[in-house]
Amino acid sequence: MWKVARTVKEHLWGIVNAVVHGVTNAMAESLNAKIQSLEKNACGYRNRHRFRTAILCHCGSLDMHRRPAAHTNS
Repeated sequence: MWKVARTVKEHLWGIVNAVVHGVTNAMAESLNAKIQSLEKNACGYRNRHRFRTAILCHCGSLDMHRRPAAHTNS
């Protein structure tokens, strides 16, 4: 119990801040889990650039459908 009390005392400002403002790191943890799952399912990537591209495609909310270019009559 003493260890728990000491831990709460050391992190009291963070606990109060989270309760008052409702701020959590849930979004960051979720994104991290998606990236780890992506890496695990692919069994690795050939290089960092391909891994970065896969992360951006899967987690970047990109619209993969091309829109036709607007033509202007000049």
